[in-house]
Formats: sequence, structure tokens, C-alpha cells
Amino acid sequence: MTGRRAVPAEQRSRHPTEVRRRQVVRAALELISERGITGVSARDIARHAGISPGTITYHFSGVHEIFAEAITLEIEEYYTPLMAELRTLDPREALRGVIDAQFTAETKRHWRLWFEYWLTGLHNEDFVDRQANRYAAWHEQIRDIIAAGQDSGAFTGADADEVAVRFVALADGLALQWLRGVPPLTGAQARDHLHRFITDELGA
Repeated sequence: MTGRRAVPAEQRSRHPTEVRRRQVVRAALELISERGITGVSARDIARHAGISPGTITYHFSGVHEIFAEAITLEIEEYYTPLMAELRTLDPREALRGVIDAQFTAETKRHWRLWFEYWLTGLHNEDFVDRQANRYAAWHEQIRDIIAAGQDSGAFTGADADEVAVRFVALADGLALQWLRGVPPLTGAQARDHLHRFITDELGA
């Protein structure tokens, strides 16, 4: 039997760095969503991605960098298409759309990962900085919807920045209560609380 010829090094296909990093991050995201951050190691990620542990250390400074990239990926994949769709709506419908999109069966995974991000941020400065940037971007998007509604006359003249801060804080608190079930709260009830909030604050 004739053995296979070795492929010259210059002809071997190689994964570009960004492709390999995304492969690792995607594997980490799947594991974190199942086990939480504390239940996942670099070796677990390598095994799940089908690569060697050495590949992990080559592309990342440590497991916390992978976790940060994984949760960033989740946030981007959740919010980017959502906000792109909502930008096509009038402000009143856009704000309602934000509320309705946050409390569904599909978003429970997203909220679990977001709260994992919170917990890890207590012990990792890089996570703190990344999360601060995410909050700033999310706050700005909500504020812009409110301001656009005020400009069009759909909303009353409450301070858009302040309402956005309270809106985001209420959504986070309701999501935590929804996930923990203490006290019991359904997704529909959480949405209703937010809808009533914007009615009270903005006359919407």
C-alpha cells in the first residue's frame, strides 16, 4: 500500500487567527451557557472546540480573556440585529419592541450570561471595563429612541438620559427576579412592568 504523500507546508491550509479565535470563543460560549463561568476551564474549551490546549494559550492570554470575548459575542449577536430592526420603526413601537424582546424563552440564556458577566466583573478589571462600555452603548441606544420620540411628539419631555438610566436598571432587576423566581415573576409580568414604566415616564 502506498502511503499518502506529505503535503508541503506552503500548501497546507491554515486557519486565520481570527477564525481560530472565533472557534474558541464560540465553544466557550456554548459551555458557559450550560455550566456557568466557574464550571468551565481552558481544557474544557479546547476539548469542546476540538483543538489542543496549546492552541488556547497561543491565541489568548488566559481563560478570562476567552470568557470576556464569549460574552461580548453573545451581546453583539443579541443586540445588533435587534437594534437594526428597531431602527426601522417609529420611536413608540421601537421602545415597545425593546421591552417585548427582553423577556422571552429565547432570552433567558442571554440574561444568564449577562449576570455571569456581572459576577466575573467583581474580580476582573478587564470585565469591568468591557461591561461599562456595553452599558454605555445600551444606555445610548435607549436614550436615542426616547429622544427621537420626544422630538416627534410621541413622548413627553422627561429627561431622556435619566429615563434611560431608570429603564435599564428596571429591566436588569426584573430579569434577575424572572430568572431566580424569587419572588415569582413571569416574562409577561416583567414586560407589563416596563410598559407601565414608559407610560408613566413618557406618556407613551
